[in-house]
Amino acid sequence: MSAPEPSSPFKSRGGLRRLGAALRYSWRGLVAAWRCEAAFRQELVLLFAAIPLALWLTSSASERLLLIGSLIAVLVVELINSAIEALADLLHPDPHPLVARAKDLGSAAVFLTLSLAALCWIVAVVRLLVNG
Repeated sequence: MSAPEPSSPFKSRGGLRRLGAALRYSWRGLVAAWRCEAAFRQELVLLFAAIPLALWLTSSASERLLLIGSLIAVLVVELINSAIEALADLLHPDPHPLVARAKDLGSAAVFLTLSLAALCWIVAVVRLLVNG
């Protein structure tokens, strides 16, 4: 039997205080993304513009969830990409091939997620046009 891993002094113990702190940190992250990340702002505006369109285009809850969820997934991946870029810039502000690779990989993840969302929306629009 191995010894338990030491706990981080930065981690809270749990309960309602932890939940409240987690909500504050999440809100701060969303505000920071809105203020500092143009791509996040564009994708969030796209999501809010697309929600009424998703409600109009589809008749089932699962289709609506897929269309809206695919755009929320883009936001999630964008946030992760932005976090990677911020840490990379902090840890190694000078140009470095590994930093460039990390940023490129994050960008590729956003691109693939956007591609998936676009495919979902294209299928929904084509289905509406074909089926009337």
